[in-house]
Amino acid sequence: MDNSSASQDPRDKYPQPPFPEQPQPAPGLASSMKPLPDHGETSYRGHGRLQGKRALITGGDSGIGRAAAIAFAREGADVAISYLAAEEEDATAVIELIRREGRNAVALPGDITDEAFCANLVSDAVAQLGGLDIVVNNAGRQQYCESILDLSTADFDATFKTNVYAMFWITKAALPHLAPGASIINTTSVQAYDPSDILLDYAQTKACIVAFTKSLAKQLGPKGIRVNGVAPGPFWTPLQPSGGQPQSKVKSFAESSPLGRPGQPAEIAPLYVLLASDEASYCSGQIWCSDGGTGTL
Repeated sequence: MDNSSASQDPRDKYPQPPFPEQPQPAPGLASSMKPLPDHGETSYRGHGRLQGKRALITGGDSGIGRAAAIAFAREGADVAISYLAAEEEDATAVIELIRREGRNAVALPGDITDEAFCANLVSDAVAQLGGLDIVVNNAGRQQYCESILDLSTADFDATFKTNVYAMFWITKAALPHLAPGASIINTTSVQAYDPSDILLDYAQTKACIVAFTKSLAKQLGPKGIRVNGVAPGPFWTPLQPSGGQPQSKVKSFAESSPLGRPGQPAEIAPLYVLLASDEASYCSGQIWCSDGGTGTL
């Protein structure tokens, strides 16, 4: 019997916990994770769904942003990624993968908590890509804190500036360059709907992103611009070992999910592709979830 086209059990498709403790300083590198995440480097197959489009992806060096960048390139898009200077090692690998597909790859390092950088980020992306059709606000900050009494104003501010303010600044700067048919995709989280006790500030920002997405979709729909969000559950990205979770939780990360393991970035990239594509032309103001069966949304 030929099983070449048989469906694969999703529980066994990728590594399951326990994982080794692997503390990293924030923002963390995918290249230092054990096991290495799958961003689609060898697994993602494109079908020309974004042919000729131009995309800006924040946090495109690793995690979900990296998976989206690889997928977009293999679907025919030119891609600019933003990232922190400390993430250069991961970013270099992504840029190489994009160029290997014959697409224009633009590396734009800098700190999106700075409003001036966000404005320059968009203008540089437009200049080097020759325009802009897709904006993916994905970069995020997640640092766990056991008690509100220990959550400093500086940390609270950093989380909101990274996750909420930057999204606002980048989107505002991008709008004059977006024509009818453009797509904005924001990365929120299941934390917006089912917040963890140790992610008080992070969960609030993700709820803000949901409201921003739905409100902006109503504002921009009459202009022919779609706005949607993706809400990941537990995904295996550098956010987790670099302070997003205690090391004790990294060891058992997503063990309690119905599929018994964390998602890999490559498994969520197709949602970004669909929302960016013209095939989703009637989809706007929506939050699409991928959480391994918990059913949060």
